[in-house]
Amino acid sequence: MSDTRPEFDRRMLEALVCPQTQSGLSYDADRQELVSRSAGLAFPIRNGIPVMLVDEARELD
Repeated sequence: MSDTRPEFDRRMLEALVCPQTQSGLSYDADRQELVSRSAGLAFPIRNGIPVMLVDEARELD
């Protein structure tokens, strides 16, 4: 069975920053998240589109 979800375009990482700290993000392909270590948040990627809302982010452990 193949995975048909849209893929995140990694080139977006060059333009995106954390909305809370304005720091850079890293891409977690396994979890489909953009991670802001400085804010301690992980922003979900849904259907290939990053959801850059603090209210939608998951707190890192």
